Amino acid sequence: MNFRLKQLRKERKISQLQLAFDLNMNQNTISRYENLERQADYDTLIRFADYFGVSVDYLLGRTENR
Repeated sequence: MNFRLKQLRKERKISQLQLAFDLNMNQNTISRYENLERQADYDTLIRFADYFGVSVDYLLGRTENR
């Protein structure tokens, strides 16, 4: 699985801590998602997609169309 969370976060120059704060999550959870140590559930994927203005399919690496 190609999870683009880290790429999107770095493009916006947002720290894991800032992203976690913005989405009311734990920074450690963000780290685990980025390192593919944990898989985001459907609701979390939607939150990330909405936050970054991309589709869930883009976030998961299923398409190049944001």
